[in-house]
Amino acid sequence: MPTVSAHVALTLAQHIDAVFGVMGNGNAYFLDAIETQTDAVFTAVRHEQGAVVAADAHFRASGRIAAGTSTYGAGFTNTLTALAEAVQAHVPLVLVVGDEPTSGPRPWDVDQIALASAVGARTYTVGRADAAATTVIAIEHALTYRVPVVLAIPYDVAALEAGAVPEAPAPRLPAPLAPRGEFAEGTLGEIAAALAGASRPFLLAGRGAWLAGAGDALGELASLTGALTASSALGRGVFPESQYDLGVTGGFGADGAMELVRTADVAVVFGASLNQFTMRFGELFAPGTRVFQIDIAPAATHPHVGGFVRADARLAAEELVTRVGSLGSPLAPAAEHNFGAAPRPAETTAVAHGASTPASEAVPVQPWRESVDVAAARTYDEGDDLAADGRLDPRSAARRIAELLPSDRVVVSDGGHFIGWANMYWPVEAPDRMMMVGTAFQSIGQGWPSVVGAALARRESTVVLTSGDGGGLMAIADLESAVRAAQGRGIAVIWNDAAYGAEVNLYGLKGLAEGPMMIPEVDFAAFGAAVGAEGVVVRSLGDLDRLGAWAQEDAATRRFLLLDLRISGGVIAPYQQEIIRVNS
Repeated sequence: MPTVSAHVALTLAQHIDAVFGVMGNGNAYFLDAIETQTDAVFTAVRHEQGAVVAADAHFRASGRIAAGTSTYGAGFTNTLTALAEAVQAHVPLVLVVGDEPTSGPRPWDVDQIALASAVGARTYTVGRADAAATTVIAIEHALTYRVPVVLAIPYDVAALEAGAVPEAPAPRLPAPLAPRGEFAEGTLGEIAAALAGASRPFLLAGRGAWLAGAGDALGELASLTGALTASSALGRGVFPESQYDLGVTGGFGADGAMELVRTADVAVVFGASLNQFTMRFGELFAPGTRVFQIDIAPAATHPHVGGFVRADARLAAEELVTRVGSLGSPLAPAAEHNFGAAPRPAETTAVAHGASTPASEAVPVQPWRESVDVAAARTYDEGDDLAADGRLDPRSAARRIAELLPSDRVVVSDGGHFIGWANMYWPVEAPDRMMMVGTAFQSIGQGWPSVVGAALARRESTVVLTSGDGGGLMAIADLESAVRAAQGRGIAVIWNDAAYGAEVNLYGLKGLAEGPMMIPEVDFAAFGAAVGAEGVVVRSLGDLDRLGAWAQEDAATRRFLLLDLRISGGVIAPYQQEIIRVNS
């Protein structure tokens, strides 16, 4: 007869096809059922944090919910940082764990429900009579609220026979949030009129717009209004016409692109939280810019927002396309571009205060996006071959790597100073091809297991990890997991500056003792070779030629490639310079 653990596994596998974890006493029966009674694929990691990180990355890369699993006690507490990251980043996943027996805690048990709650995750505990139904409820909660949930199996319940697995309904998911009420309707009308009358309209989209499937509607709205576009770091590629896209806003953005954004007279934000980094610490928009936001959050998420509509990004964008189109107005005249200039009041030749001008009476004008050189505005500093200290300049290394990487790639990023280089120099096709697991919770050490989840989610693409030496060492156990999971489809780029670079930049410059901020230079190439990868120490741009040759080899026969870049810590990423300025 099926056990309680089998009820959980069999029900979970109806909705989840990927499970990551470390086996222990508390989840042994669950993993046995996953392996022997379901079609779900279990992938072992070497640290319990990696179980949650891999499930997190799997969702970000594919949009399909996955599961992590660990034992109770120490196994569970090892997951907490990654669990907090998934909560902060609004990533749904299910963490299946063992738990204390129903008779009460043992000396090695902790209050797991309280610990999960402390980082924002709800726990559902299964029993002998309700394991299947509770599993469905947990999945439904995760998908509905876009958060991780913990599914706990008490130790003395795990192996109990529970009879035939009952039929359980599929998780019920909410419909996309439509704009509701007179206020929302009125604000949408105001946004439509503002866009139609704008001289320099600008659209900004984030990960929420991608999850809503708003790309096509946003592209149509941008085309209809002649708007320039840009995205948050997690929304890159959401707009279909890249030739009019300014790239990522905030510290990862090119200076010329950000200066263009400041000349916008109307900005509409879709599905982006407008955090301090996206907003350049409040300086993304000029004081005269009218800023509107559309999001499923309960209220506007930044004080610069002047009009807010709570709605699904796709539904709102489609409604705005209809409304702007119904105004029947030509595009407003485009202002001459002047980098850094404050925006002038919007010209209202076409539409003023919501009133339309018949198309037959309008004089066609050039849209703003046709009047500026977007490609030039998006240009980044190319850097030097070597920095002043004789070590590799990370800017030139990033640029050269971008030239050699396979085009069909998924980039996963750990946290640290180095995050600027991939974000600035390695373009990707869509938001689900660039993910930063750890940045929501400001943590490092989640890079290697991110490769595991992304590799399973994207089985044909090359998975590229960008990590620093600090984060790389913190999670070094799952280097083996990454190499095993990605094999010849995996690349790791370690930005090795022998330091915790962000701390050196923020606190070393203030005169604090730098000893604790430094790391003895580690041979990551040798680490990689020890677990079956090909390791290459990169001290010059010429050493990167191996990446070009590797990219031409058959993925089925080549090995995972680990590039150990010996970079200069003296070249500070622009986004970090921004943080230094704010905190100085």
